[in-house]
Amino acid sequence: MSVAESLSSGIATLGLNLPTATQQRLLDYLALLAKWNRTYNLTAVREPHAMVAYHVLDSLAVLPHLTGDSLADVGSGGGLPGIPLAIAQPSWRVALVESIQKKAAFLEQCRIDLALENITVVQQRVEAWRPQALFGTVISRAFSDLAEFVRLSGHLLSPGGVMAAMKGVHPYEELAQLPTGYAATAVLPLRVPEVDGARHLVLISKN
Repeated sequence: MSVAESLSSGIATLGLNLPTATQQRLLDYLALLAKWNRTYNLTAVREPHAMVAYHVLDSLAVLPHLTGDSLADVGSGGGLPGIPLAIAQPSWRVALVESIQKKAAFLEQCRIDLALENITVVQQRVEAWRPQALFGTVISRAFSDLAEFVRLSGHLLSPGGVMAAMKGVHPYEELAQLPTGYAATAVLPLRVPEVDGARHLVLISKN
């Protein structure tokens, strides 16, 4: 199975309907990630089919559980999950927040090369960033523990918005340590095609 077929099959398994042009843009993103990874070490996952599963499909698996039309990806790193979500939802306003210069440079190159007009790259520590407009969803993937995620980036959340943390195993201990004023509204198990191990999405709201 080709990489393109692997992506198409995985998207269908997730129950998503993405046009061929959107899928090609996701493949173009992976090509950029692989190219820059040789110099900047953006990800430990290097095999093309594994990159489809562990990066793109893992990112897209959260899509059915997100609402609103604005998203901040905190600690975006190589653009995950922000870039796949921005490609899949071109009407969303997406900010990629990344403090490390070389990673932010890669994100900016992706924005330019892939013509992602709905993306803004923010090279800044998230706790110091004060955007003019807040976000309906603030998401992280392996950024930190839940309490730290909420403490550092809760100020980005618009009223009624949701914080979404992508996790592996069910984070029972982290949930018990959420700061006062925040509560988990759901811990959703995710099934990601070709990804071994547990995956969960934790949704958190302000009380």
